[in-house]
Amino acid sequence: MKLMDQSAILARLTEIVRTLFDEYDGPVDASLNAKAVKQWDSLANVQFMVLVEQAFKVRFTVSEITGLKNVGELMQVIQKKLGH
Repeated sequence: MKLMDQSAILARLTEIVRTLFDEYDGPVDASLNAKAVKQWDSLANVQFMVLVEQAFKVRFTVSEITGLKNVGELMQVIQKKLGH
């Protein structure tokens, strides 16, 4: 995967959030977490992570996923996996 800056990663994550959580119309930024999105339950989290893996062509470990507190931390893990 080509180099991606944080704004490009956030733009892609925003698309995923808007698609999966169609009822959520709040801001998508680094501080966004599951508590802020009514539809974001444990099943939706699995779906979200699968979509993220597909979009960025990366794989996450269970510990990486369970350790995430918000979109900002997810962005950091994605950047690390993409070799930034």
